[in-house]
Amino acid sequence: MKAVEQRGVWRDGVASGDQLAVETPVAFEYNGISHAVMLATPADLEDFSVGFSLSEGIVARRGDVFGIEIEEAAAGITLRIEIAAGDFMRLKERRRSLAGRTGCGLCGTESLDQVLRELAPLPEGNPFPLNALYAGIRALPAQQRLQQATGATHAACRVGRDGAISHVREDVGRHNALDKTLGALARDAVDASGDALIITSRASVEMVQKAVALGVGTLAAVSAPTATAVSLAEKFNLALFGFLRGDTCVAYTRACHVTELTA
Repeated sequence: MKAVEQRGVWRDGVASGDQLAVETPVAFEYNGISHAVMLATPADLEDFSVGFSLSEGIVARRGDVFGIEIEEAAAGITLRIEIAAGDFMRLKERRRSLAGRTGCGLCGTESLDQVLRELAPLPEGNPFPLNALYAGIRALPAQQRLQQATGATHAACRVGRDGAISHVREDVGRHNALDKTLGALARDAVDASGDALIITSRASVEMVQKAVALGVGTLAAVSAPTATAVSLAEKFNLALFGFLRGDTCVAYTRACHVTELTA
């Protein structure tokens, strides 16, 4: 299934063509049991499978995902994921039904305990240099090919301490883009604990939890965080930045490190 479709449009009274981002239902099945349906861009689905499984705590480690089968049908795409028996038993114990919508990562959650998950706080680590974040956000637009074509997708990426970016992934849903980047990092066995994640969206509760779940110590968003996201970032020792644009940003947590970060 293609990630972009060409459609005819009228532009300023003239017949023309436009490229639109594809949004399709993507169903997650674990060991034959349906778990979640998300509306997503049908690209990088292996990364999506692994990233979602890890960031949602369905599996404990990359090696617990044994196989991924992608099945396309008229109604959408099914990801048939085989996971370790122990992970599957835990999943059945807390089984829930998710009906994901674009930009929504919690639809269908059955209890409040499933929203704010208990995660281990991140270690202190070394402050991440702001100059690297600035270099990363300047480099990202050139690699957002779907956004350039359609103007309708979010992106996420890893940025190293030298400012180089990698594992850029895009999706109509901001949570999906981050899951794809996290899955790509896991599949490549990249230890990103000392790196940062950049997201082209606001920093919500789910984005903070996903970064912490994968052990990444710094999350930077081009828009604002929510108050609850900041509270969780403080609790989990995540360095959280917002309004990352050009050579400016706002530090919402670990503000005492700002001087060191600009050095």
